[in-house]
Amino acid sequence: MPVRRSSSERRTGMCVLMNTELIDVSPTRKELRIEIDAASVRREFDRVSDVYAQQASVPGFRPGRAPRSVVRQRYKNEIRSDVLRELVPQAVSDAITERALDVIGEPDIHLDNEEGLESLGDKPLSIHAHVEVLPEVKLGEYKNVEVARRVRPVTNEDVENVIEHLRESNASLVPVEDRPAQSGDTVTVNFEGRFIEPPSDEPIKADDVDVLLGGEHVLEDFNNQFVGARPDEVKTFTVNYPEDFNAKGLAGKTVEYTAKITAVRLQELPALNDEWAKSVGEGEAETLAALRERIRESLQERARAESDSRLRSDVMGKLISAHEFEVPQSLVEHQSRRLLESTVRDMMRGGFDPRNADVDWQNLRGQIEGQAIADLRGSILLERIADEENIEVSDEEIERDINAYAAASRQPIEEVRDALTKQGGDRSIAESLRQRKALDLVVENAHVRDEEWSEEEEPEAGAAQEAEVTTPTTETASAASAAAAATSEESNAS
Repeated sequence: MPVRRSSSERRTGMCVLMNTELIDVSPTRKELRIEIDAASVRREFDRVSDVYAQQASVPGFRPGRAPRSVVRQRYKNEIRSDVLRELVPQAVSDAITERALDVIGEPDIHLDNEEGLESLGDKPLSIHAHVEVLPEVKLGEYKNVEVARRVRPVTNEDVENVIEHLRESNASLVPVEDRPAQSGDTVTVNFEGRFIEPPSDEPIKADDVDVLLGGEHVLEDFNNQFVGARPDEVKTFTVNYPEDFNAKGLAGKTVEYTAKITAVRLQELPALNDEWAKSVGEGEAETLAALRERIRESLQERARAESDSRLRSDVMGKLISAHEFEVPQSLVEHQSRRLLESTVRDMMRGGFDPRNADVDWQNLRGQIEGQAIADLRGSILLERIADEENIEVSDEEIERDINAYAAASRQPIEEVRDALTKQGGDRSIAESLRQRKALDLVVENAHVRDEEWSEEEEPEAGAAQEAEVTTPTTETASAASAAAAATSEESNAS
């Protein structure tokens, strides 16, 4: 967040006489019109001129003995720049202090009268400055927010789904020897191929590609070729990729593949019994029934945590909806940039190249800006509530928060502290904790009614999550990787 300008940054010992006028452009934008009187300009003009006279080397005069008028003529531009550099920031800073403005970022300053520059000290100097300020927020009701608590129920089906996932993760692939490959088998293939249309000399080669026959993301062309195959068989076939195929390296192209089947295997799930339950439960579940109960408790705990998070989000949403106010544009731009960068990083971590991803960037930016405005309104509101309730944060609380973050991220405490110092250090942590405590207070004082869970009432996702981003799950520069993606269960080849 941009740093607020402090009046303590002014050069001491300077007295600037001036008249100021404050113009309210909007709740977050103000214009200061400032007229510095001629006497103050002349006094600073004389002071800077004398400094130059003492230090300047002027032909025909001994060092430090050149008349002021000669020095001013010889160093006219330099002296004028120094005078303005001293006077203008001082005048703007004094005007901000005089008007008690809570300024964000740096003022945008403009000189109004050129004639005042040409004859420094003879006429007043007129300037104006555009500044952004935090809005004055009048708090409405915040201790009786009405919200509903809904906890997602844990069903037997939920428990069995976890059981099946655990079985699949512990499954083994066993060779099939007495029959050809069929749907549900995993076929291991070595691929070689070439681009037919448009023609290309770039070879395609990918070994040990596992293809789950009938898998959700496997192209039908590959299913048709490998169902009925046996190890050591060689298949030659052509695939015409559709124009809208989501691996752009293959979209609209025709490829001829030669594929050698090296293995046909069947997924074998472990037996669903007490012995298996004990092995996956790491000793915490001695029986299958105990494992099911432990899974149910874990799912219920997660459901309660999700409900608490949703409740806090709903409370925050109600607060924001009840307090409409303008947010400084510079903060909106700053927060939007952070959210967009975070979205791009998430895409890259997922293996997507944002430059090639099929993203409606204009729509995404619009959604992100909306989310940024909501985030900032929430932050400003919580700061106001913290002020109203005299909420403070102790050094011990800051230290606990740093330790908790270090433990959660599995990083040394000193590394975490160094990283946080670069981001604002203890002040940033204190602000975050203070806002969290303010929200805790609002939640504790909310009117909460318990309601039954409804799937239709899922909470809305944030802007970055809501954006419709269509990207291939596997797309690399090489044709070999593209071939692997086209046949892998991990690829979006449907």
